[in-house]
Amino acid sequence: MQKVALRNQLLTERRKLPEAVRRSASASVQASILALVRRQRPTRCAAYVPIGSEPGGSALPEVIAGALPDGGRLILPRLLASGDLDWAEFDGELTPGSFGLREPAGVPLGVNAVSEVSLIIVPALAVSRSGLRLGRGGGSYDRALARVTSAFVVAPLYDGELIDEVPAEPHDRRVDAVVTPAGGLRTLSGNPEWTK
Repeated sequence: MQKVALRNQLLTERRKLPEAVRRSASASVQASILALVRRQRPTRCAAYVPIGSEPGGSALPEVIAGALPDGGRLILPRLLASGDLDWAEFDGELTPGSFGLREPAGVPLGVNAVSEVSLIIVPALAVSRSGLRLGRGGGSYDRALARVTSAFVVAPLYDGELIDEVPAEPHDRRVDAVVTPAGGLRTLSGNPEWTK
């Protein structure tokens, strides 16, 4: 019940944000993620398409794809009926998916495609200072992150969503860093190689 209450509170706070604040936050988050991608030059990267009031804005996939090195690939999720995530390469086209999501139009790569990336950008409503991520409750990204072994995992947030604690269960996965409008990239795992 703690998770449900916290989710509802955070979603309500996001919906109350004025459009100008959302736009400014998205621009700042995009700039920080762009700098990270340019610095790390991943050949395979996974991300998502923000919807509604999610930080990063709907143009986040284009920003990431444009920063990848030559030959770099960006994969985006497709929500399966099981709640798991399939993945497809982002070719610039997005199609309507379930629950109002926008999904890549490319050929499905399977649920294990995410295990091949070195950088993954995941949605979150909040993240604890120890890296525990609070999602929307479907478990899709926890399943996907369970397949990731060596990728650097980053969650875009609004200011104030990096908090002391989030309610956690054994299946919940941690992230390595967050990106906030005011704070930029902040590593939580103490992995210095990603912040050089």
